[in-house]
Amino acid sequence: MYKSAFVSLIFFYFTISSLNAQSKWKGFERIDFQFQEREARIIIPNKAANGNPWIWRARFPDWHTDADSILVAEGFHLVYINTDNKFGSPDAVKVWDNFYDYVSTKYTLQKKVALMGVSRGGLFVYNWAKQNPEKVACIYAEAPVCDFTSWPGGFGEGKGSLKSWEILKAEYGFNSDEEAKNYKNNPIDNLAALAKAKVPIMHMIGLEDQVVPPKENSLILINRYIELGGIATVVPCTEGKQELEGHHFEIETPRYVADFIKYNTLKKGKLNSEAYHTLGNGLKNSHIKFEKHKKGRVAFLGGSITHNPGWRDSVSNYLTERFPKTEFEFIAAGIPSMGSTPAAFRLTRDIKDLKNIDLLFEEAAVNDPSNGRTALDQKRALEGIVRHLKKENPAIDIVLMHFVDPSKIKDYNKGIEPDVIQNHNTVAKYYNLPIINLAKEVTDRINNKEFTWEDDFKNLHPSPFGQGVYAHSMIQFLENSYSSHIDADDKIVAQNLPNALDIFSYENGKLIDIKEAKLSKGWAINNAWSPSDDTGVRPNYHDVPMLISENPGSKLTYNFSGKAVGIAVAAGQDAGYIEYKIDNGAWQKLNLFTPWSASLHLPWYYTLSSELENKNHKLQIKVSETKDAKSNGNACRIRYFYINE
Repeated sequence: MYKSAFVSLIFFYFTISSLNAQSKWKGFERIDFQFQEREARIIIPNKAANGNPWIWRARFPDWHTDADSILVAEGFHLVYINTDNKFGSPDAVKVWDNFYDYVSTKYTLQKKVALMGVSRGGLFVYNWAKQNPEKVACIYAEAPVCDFTSWPGGFGEGKGSLKSWEILKAEYGFNSDEEAKNYKNNPIDNLAALAKAKVPIMHMIGLEDQVVPPKENSLILINRYIELGGIATVVPCTEGKQELEGHHFEIETPRYVADFIKYNTLKKGKLNSEAYHTLGNGLKNSHIKFEKHKKGRVAFLGGSITHNPGWRDSVSNYLTERFPKTEFEFIAAGIPSMGSTPAAFRLTRDIKDLKNIDLLFEEAAVNDPSNGRTALDQKRALEGIVRHLKKENPAIDIVLMHFVDPSKIKDYNKGIEPDVIQNHNTVAKYYNLPIINLAKEVTDRINNKEFTWEDDFKNLHPSPFGQGVYAHSMIQFLENSYSSHIDADDKIVAQNLPNALDIFSYENGKLIDIKEAKLSKGWAINNAWSPSDDTGVRPNYHDVPMLISENPGSKLTYNFSGKAVGIAVAAGQDAGYIEYKIDNGAWQKLNLFTPWSASLHLPWYYTLSSELENKNHKLQIKVSETKDAKSNGNACRIRYFYINE
């Protein structure tokens, strides 16, 4: 998992060599690769422990690996990047920052990592940990360098290394020995934040060590750490051979090291995503299609959280890797600001060839309430989407997802299930659809102190860290759904469509070209409209045909057949009021200006009527003289009409 700007994450991916070398490490999968022109590796456990815990080695990745192998066997990932000759410098810490973001994201590892520092590796683990205490589960260090004036400087009882000292000074930018000796950010310095975060540390030391004397390194750090309230353990290793002037010694209790790391990494008990998954009918049909037919069409329908990069890419990558012989087509049909009502009517426009969609992910739980959709509208729209899809392809698998926002967290913490989730679940359970309740999962994980909203998840448009939380849960759902064996005689089974919950559900929704309208004076179609002001636009709402009037009193007529009718408009800073009536009904007023119109020509779907007899009707619209107090005009810009036939 991760928390950094997504643009940086994209940069990291471009710095990774595509020629990953795969081999074995003590029977486990080992992947070697280049990260920002540095050698890196990751060891993959056969089965990851809950939460995807990991160990990060600093220097000497093949020295004393007994504890490492115990932990990998028990579900830990093991990572390493070669930053030799950087001696834990600020530049080395930057490399580590970048590598943390990349590797934790790529492998969806948990936020807090267990650090291992051997000898000079102590410079790396402590200098990085002091800047990132919230990312550190614990620190294990073996004969660690904690003060570079001791080694390689050699200004104490240790012998030092002149060659390494000169390299270190150049790396840090020191112009003299005195400048280096006056440096105040060695591992022994500035430990308060790490101690305040209660990061446990353990040092294995050799009492005869003349290369990195404990009195100048570990014992100073440990004592200072305890005085600051930190948790610290020292284990003197006195048995076996003491080689390289006492700097190399046998680790007497590798199991103790492994248990220390396990206890401090896993002790909080991560929640299991499975608790937030409802399997419903499952994904058996898409499993058979991907496994046996070697073809797959997967669609993602939703708003900006689906439109933005992140979880959707992770799910696509998972499916590609899970079914390596399958040819996939992924259809990204997420559009910012859109909820279930727009989705029900734009379905056939944005997802071509519905009858050949095998798997569809749908989300609208954030946008539906924020867009002011009523409970009735929410259910009608979602049921319309489900029925439309299943009429086109009775074998389609549909997964409903509930994403999180602050109001849902507030509701769950009061013991209330959010209204929109109740509404969507009413439809999902009636049609026995799988559900992934990420809103509840994120709330519970925050309450479990696994991460915070403010520092980690950050927004209803999740940070990269939050995208990782979503992706991890979805991939676990998919992994469980596709874990069963497919037999040779297994066949795709069409699912019978029950009677509709609501006869007015939008199951035959579609968009209508604006050219269908009959115009009077004051209305015109601009075939390539774009805003002339400085406000924003959305895709498919600029450089496109738009039916426009800015003249109060101007009218249009649209004749249609169906049970519902509406208009999709671009509601910008000059959006006005319209008046409309259907057939011989009374004129009704509608304000097109939205809470977001001042800064955006927002695509907005206004349903004008949804309970009509399924016959021919006449819609009349005229621009009103009334104007919202915040609007600077009377404009009505229609991108589409929409109907439910």
